[in-house]
Amino acid sequence: MKMAIYKKNISNLFYIFLSAHLIMWTLVPSLTNNNLPLDTIEALAWGSNLDWGFNKHPPMSAFLPEIFYQIFGPQDWAYYLLSQICIVVSFIVVFKLAEDFFDNKIYCLLSVLLLEGIYFYNFTTPEFNVNVCLIPFWSLSVFYLWRGIKNNKILDWLLLGLFAGLGFLSKYLFVYLGLAIDVLLIYMIYTKRLNLKCLVSFVPFIIILLPHIIWLTENDYVTITYGLLRTGSEEASILNHLKHPTIFLVKQIGILLPFLLMIFVLVKKFKININLNDEKLLFLISINLIPIFFIFLTSFTMGVKIRTMWMTPFYISFGLLFVYILKSEINFEKMRTFSSIFLILFLLSPILYSYVSISQTDKRTDFDGKKLAQQAKVFYETEGEELGKMEYIKGNEWIAGNISYHLPERPKWIYSSTEIQLCNKDMKLSLIHI
Repeated sequence: MKMAIYKKNISNLFYIFLSAHLIMWTLVPSLTNNNLPLDTIEALAWGSNLDWGFNKHPPMSAFLPEIFYQIFGPQDWAYYLLSQICIVVSFIVVFKLAEDFFDNKIYCLLSVLLLEGIYFYNFTTPEFNVNVCLIPFWSLSVFYLWRGIKNNKILDWLLLGLFAGLGFLSKYLFVYLGLAIDVLLIYMIYTKRLNLKCLVSFVPFIIILLPHIIWLTENDYVTITYGLLRTGSEEASILNHLKHPTIFLVKQIGILLPFLLMIFVLVKKFKININLNDEKLLFLISINLIPIFFIFLTSFTMGVKIRTMWMTPFYISFGLLFVYILKSEINFEKMRTFSSIFLILFLLSPILYSYVSISQTDKRTDFDGKKLAQQAKVFYETEGEELGKMEYIKGNEWIAGNISYHLPERPKWIYSSTEIQLCNKDMKLSLIHI
């Protein structure tokens, strides 16, 4: 294609891509899965009995599905749609951010299309969870950080604080982007590129976090304890300080291989010129590489595991970083080859997802939650007819969460590590077990 065509139609191409991504990744899991994934059921269970935190995570990943439940009810496709809205919003934010970095919108488009080479933004997205929930708030925080640096307006700094607060309410892992933001702002204030006006961002940030902080203190910091246990921090070993960060690096390289392949076919050669006097480059390096450095440092110094899926939001601006660094080496004569590889990856991911979903029959998404819910309802109505309406269900997020989600009366979920209990409004009459 000629360059003129790309320039003229770039916005149309972008929104066609967004529409195709959203529709495809909403329909494919809706048609091939029998049940919502574990983390989505978990989020819906929390949403049935909203609080400012839960036994595993802060509350935002429950707030968003609950909004959708109030609109759509127990319609599986709605929660696959929710995941894709999170992804598409993030893609739009990256594109809009890229418009401040490039005069040519082709570079903006490439900054987003390259992300299809990272499976965090396609194959894993049907499962709405804390990682997916975090992506839009991560990208919006980056966007308003840049706007704040560029314009130094109070509104931009306030919006940075707002979205950073929502990011922390999504997942504590946002702390790594928070550290990168702090490092960059301290440097820019020290070098007199910014004044102290940026500190106003802490006002909405603290206001948003305050209810959750209060909840944490009242609940023995249960979410932090859970997070530490997930890292394997209780497994003290000197070898872990080398083993876990090495495994982390190898896995991340593997995850990025399709992304790097797309770049390889797009550029003439990998000629990287790093000039930290370039404010745009300094910004992109800071928000992309500092969070990765800090999470690697955490693993190295503490000897803890970094689970692969935790890296989901970290790469959302990677396309923009690489395009900016390599833009002088991009060979538009290779665009046809790049487009072919992009289309292969774009179509291959849902095909593989469908194959796995249909061919493997021992997955959580093969679970018959509807049948279980009906059995629970019949049991309650038969054995506990004198108890009245089922108001609560006690149990783990998966079993109890499925029953809650699939029942029209939607009993509120309460965590219990023991057997499932179906309860009326008076918890003292909770006598029914299944």
